[in-house]
Amino acid sequence: MLVGFGKASYFDKARQQPEKVKMVLEKVQTDGLMTTIEAVQSKLGQPLPLGYCNVGVIAEVGKGVAGFKVGDRVVSNGPHADVVRVAKNLCAKIPDEVSDEEASFVVVASIGLQGIRLAQPTLGECFVVTGVGLIGLLTVQLLRAHGCRVLAIDFDESKLELARQFGAQTCNPGQGEDPVAVGMAFSRGIGVDGVIITASTKVSDPVTQAARMSRKRGRIVLVGVTGLELNRADFYEKELTFQVSCSYGPGRYDPAYEEQGQDYPIGFVRWTEQRNFEAVLDMMASGQVDVKPLITHRFEFEDASDAYELLTTDKSALGILLKYSSEPSSRHVKTVKLAGYQPINAQKPAVGFVGAGNYASRVLIPAFKAAGAQLHSIATSGGINGVVHGEKTGFAEATTDTQGMIDNPAINTIAIVTRHNSHARFVSAALNAGKNVFVEKPLAITLEELAEVEQAYQQAQESACTRLMVGFNRRFSPQVQKMKALLAPVTEPKSFIMTMNAGAIPADHWTQDKTAGGGRIIGEACHFIDLMRFLAGSEIVSVQARRMGDSSSVAITEDKASITLGFADGSFGTILYFANGAASFPKERVEVFAAGRVLQLDNFRKLKGYGWPGFKKMNLWKQDKGQIPCVTAFLAAIEQGGTSPIAPEEIFEVARVSIEVANLLRCQ
Repeated sequence: MLVGFGKASYFDKARQQPEKVKMVLEKVQTDGLMTTIEAVQSKLGQPLPLGYCNVGVIAEVGKGVAGFKVGDRVVSNGPHADVVRVAKNLCAKIPDEVSDEEASFVVVASIGLQGIRLAQPTLGECFVVTGVGLIGLLTVQLLRAHGCRVLAIDFDESKLELARQFGAQTCNPGQGEDPVAVGMAFSRGIGVDGVIITASTKVSDPVTQAARMSRKRGRIVLVGVTGLELNRADFYEKELTFQVSCSYGPGRYDPAYEEQGQDYPIGFVRWTEQRNFEAVLDMMASGQVDVKPLITHRFEFEDASDAYELLTTDKSALGILLKYSSEPSSRHVKTVKLAGYQPINAQKPAVGFVGAGNYASRVLIPAFKAAGAQLHSIATSGGINGVVHGEKTGFAEATTDTQGMIDNPAINTIAIVTRHNSHARFVSAALNAGKNVFVEKPLAITLEELAEVEQAYQQAQESACTRLMVGFNRRFSPQVQKMKALLAPVTEPKSFIMTMNAGAIPADHWTQDKTAGGGRIIGEACHFIDLMRFLAGSEIVSVQARRMGDSSSVAITEDKASITLGFADGSFGTILYFANGAASFPKERVEVFAAGRVLQLDNFRKLKGYGWPGFKKMNLWKQDKGQIPCVTAFLAAIEQGGTSPIAPEEIFEVARVSIEVANLLRCQ
């Protein structure tokens, strides 16, 4: 599916994702055409690792992981790569009786097993498997192991022959056989007990046929992909159960289970993803599941592109194995030189990047490049993003050794664009190494982290002139700079209204997680706390905040709130951070009321002045939030020996206020 999607044209990609097209059109309305085009191209250019079934030997065990040790042979759902990093709940030890090749089928077999568990077969029941590709043939064997009689339906006679080898009866509609009639005969006229659909087709025939061959109160489970134009009468009269199976078991797509390693109690959830892996391995060890006949091709990993090509050209292919035959020591490297290598000029800023996610690759790395930075190293925890984006933008090397990069004497500047809960740690490490630091907001997500950063900064100043910069780019945008210039002569207090139409993000998204993202106020609204601080030009002396969510109909999160700041010069302002607005409304609006005049900025594209002598408007063809000027000012300060473009006391003040606001909202 991914290979096919990757080869599709832009038009075909859009046709396959109508909901994304709607999002793109809304973004054009609010952000402008060029900004939207750049965002779409960047999204389509993001690397996506292929595969989710592998076997390997544990090289390292993470902190706090129990039940695994270095040297254990395991199966996991990691991608196709030399080295994979997988959470503990997505691994299972391989019994000695199961070979590496056999174990590589465990994860894909678990997809079929989860469909079977939803269907709840019992000894002696008759089941139909529609579509006997790789998952279908594994499902046939698993049903047989449950003591069921099985009918396999497919248009490919070679696959039906394998199904017969595994003990199933077969039906080939391509040879004129009627699946419904064959199914009724197979069930001795009473209708089959259940149907598991493992086919991939755009038509709804498999579901329709399943309903018509099922007995009263039969069960239908969709594991594959089909059309879903259902006939109500087929389901109503028989009271059929229809369910879509989600991958390989309970825990799938649950961050607490998959990423944080929180297992479900076995007394309440008998079969999880990991326990399904173990069950399949046990059946392989006992000989109840035989995958050897399913292996149709083997490729060396260096020829993986030929294997992926085979997926779309040879419909008879089933189990395609990628083998890693070279010595592990030749492949397990932490740092690689890239094709874009250029000699580093020691007299200019040499930058090492920590992180290569969406924002880093789409916005910040191009901004550093446009500002003339020497891109030395890019460090990522997995390596793939680092190599892909490093070669694309001209980095000298990619690495997974982040501390080694920070300590590299050839690098004098570190840019940090990782998950929020790692910012303070990396900032402190870089400052302790005597480096200039640019960190994408927030600086820290707790007061304790902030104190550690402040201490590291003060110590760094005693030994060297290091600069600390937070990516508060909005204050550098051309329209905000114009607003600042217009407000400069105004001596009386100012009033601000800043509206962030932030859009909804699921409550379980990492940015909403207080320990991972710090919440949306610390992680995003801090931009506007800084912007108001910049335009006011005065210290923040009071903070008030109110959160929506006390009603049972509204989810209690921080992302629907108002924040009121008071300043030492008598100015005040309110930040309205809303996740419950319309996407077609401007995402960011800034309004300033001062001296009988008003400034209004919409989405960093349209600036209007009301009552300002000599100024009415400043509109841009393309949205400009100031990323390039922000980076340019930072690099110029390093090269020219100047101070950071944002005063350190303002950086720490905004960080402290952002955390204080979040704490106020959480106490309501």
